[in-house]
This record gives sequence, structure tokens and C-alpha cells, in this order.
Amino acid sequence: MEIVYSLWPKIAWYISLRYLFIAGGAYLLFYILFRNQFFQRKIQLVFPKNRRVWMEVIYSMQTTIIFATIFLLVVIVLRPYTNLYKDTDQYGVVYYLFTIPVMFVIHDTYFYWMHRAIHHPKLFRHIHFVHHQSTNPTPLAAYSFHFSESILEALIIPIIAFTLPVHTSALVIFLLGQFIINVYGHLGFELFPPKFQKTWIGRWINTSVAHNQHHQYFQGNYGLYFLFWDRWMGTLRKDYDEAFDEVKNRKEVIHGELQGNK
Repeated sequence: MEIVYSLWPKIAWYISLRYLFIAGGAYLLFYILFRNQFFQRKIQLVFPKNRRVWMEVIYSMQTTIIFATIFLLVVIVLRPYTNLYKDTDQYGVVYYLFTIPVMFVIHDTYFYWMHRAIHHPKLFRHIHFVHHQSTNPTPLAAYSFHFSESILEALIIPIIAFTLPVHTSALVIFLLGQFIINVYGHLGFELFPPKFQKTWIGRWINTSVAHNQHHQYFQGNYGLYFLFWDRWMGTLRKDYDEAFDEVKNRKEVIHGELQGNK
């Protein structure tokens, strides 16, 4: 356990810096520096109050501590009992690369069903309510969870480690990728091009509009990376396509209105 105590501050610091650099950087770009330039892409045409933003940061800092703790418990204390391996030659480079998208699929499945479960009325207030206080989320809400939900979110680490033979560095890459995608989901701006949600691949990819709808209305669109489970389980909001088109067509509409007012 001595190594855990020595590494814990470094890992916690790394995860906190990652949060501040990626989520904070997105907030700086979209909500401060270029808010006017990107405004037409804003999903909800209002900006959250500063008090709400600070609460997102405070809760997220708590989450970074929990993620650091569970990560170290898995990769060091519980490592002998997991499927984590050190030598990349043990399974080869192809398998190493293969595990990264597989981890995203495993996580998406876990997240969808866990997410639906904590929306149950008996669980929502005690677990998920903190996250849903951000009805108009910013990227800083990516880790804004109640203590109990932070643990549920971090459980994907042992789930993967005990399920899939995976190299530790591949696990770290996955955790970085999942956080970047999570920040995009809470960005509050839609970056995909018009009609993307109707393309053969876009039909299955979660978008910022989709997750923003979930925060705004509290129902439907439970997925994280993909829309497979939402489409299969009938939980994709019926107004999703319309909402996506409204955001992407807004620039033309506003431009047309400005032209008409000249």
C-alpha cells in the first residue's frame, strides 16, 4: 500500500490537470474567448449562470479524487487478480489496438444501463440529481457528479480490468479518450455538420445535441458514445432529429434574418 500512498497525489493531480486543461480549455474557447463567433452553434441559446459553472467545477474536483483512488486500487492493489498485462508482446500490437475500441463498446453498454437505473425515482434524487442540476451544461459538467455517482462512473475501470486482457497504457488511452468525448457531450455546442445524424454512421453516434436534450428534459438519450442502445430500446427522443436540424440550420436562418433587416 505504500506505493499507492506515494502515487496517489501524482495520479490525482494528473486527472485534475487533465480535467482543467480539456474541459477548462473547451469552456475558455466556447464560453469566453469565442462565444459570439460560435453562438449560432449553441444548443440552448442562453449561457448558464456563473454560480452553476462553479458548482460543476467543485463537484468535478471531487470526482477526480475518486477516479484516482479507484484507478490506483485496480492497477496496483488488485492488479494480480485482474487481466491487466505489462508486456505488449504478450498479445501483440494488433490486439493492443483492438482493445481500445472494445473498451468503448463495453463502457457504452455499462453506462447506458447504469444511467437508466439511476434515473429510477428511488435512485435519482440520491445519486443522479447533482449532475442534472446542470440543465444547460457546460464542458465543465463532464465530471460533475454526486459522490455516489462518481463511484459508479469509475467502476468501469475494474469492470474492464477484470473482463478484458488489456495493457495498462491502453487503459490510460481509453480513459483519456472517454473524457474528451464526455466533454464534447456536455459542450453545449454542436460541432458535427448538418444532417450528420441522418448519415449511415451518424445515426449511431451520440452528439452534443442528443446529450444536451437529456440534460434539458431529463428523459431519453441515455447513451454515452453511441445511440445503439437508445435506438434498440426505444429511448431515443422522438424530437432528436428535429432538434439537431434546428441547431445546424440556425446560422442560415439568423443570417437570412440579418440580411432581411439590413
